[in-house]
Amino acid sequence: MFGSKKASKPQSRIDSLIGAGTTIEGNICFTGGLRVDGQVRGNVTSADDKPGTLVLSDQARIEGEIRVAHAVINGTVIGAVNVLEYVELQGKANVTGDVQYRTLEIQLGAVVQGRLVYQTESKSDKVVPIKSAVAE
Repeated sequence: MFGSKKASKPQSRIDSLIGAGTTIEGNICFTGGLRVDGQVRGNVTSADDKPGTLVLSDQARIEGEIRVAHAVINGTVIGAVNVLEYVELQGKANVTGDVQYRTLEIQLGAVVQGRLVYQTESKSDKVVPIKSAVAE
């Protein structure tokens, strides 16, 4: 409505898995769904042209920036979380860093040590200043 883009749906399937006991050092760029049960030391982003869903289990740990369309976090994140649409912080989530979101769900027990920043749909460059009709 009013020229806004239709929100993408979260992925209902997991295309990639980082298993428990696995540690990855380096940045990850993925499409579809990614589930992390292990550890990642690097940034985790979804591909630019396709929405991605990131799922972190309660034993997962990411040390780096997260930039995805949808995220379900139940583990530890040390770094900024930038979610374009929907983020769910489950009961064992522990985020040290700012969380940017459009839609947010926080369950009892989740911890955020940082700022919660709401992202509006419209960008500031589309704002048109209104001139006063009264001459000054």
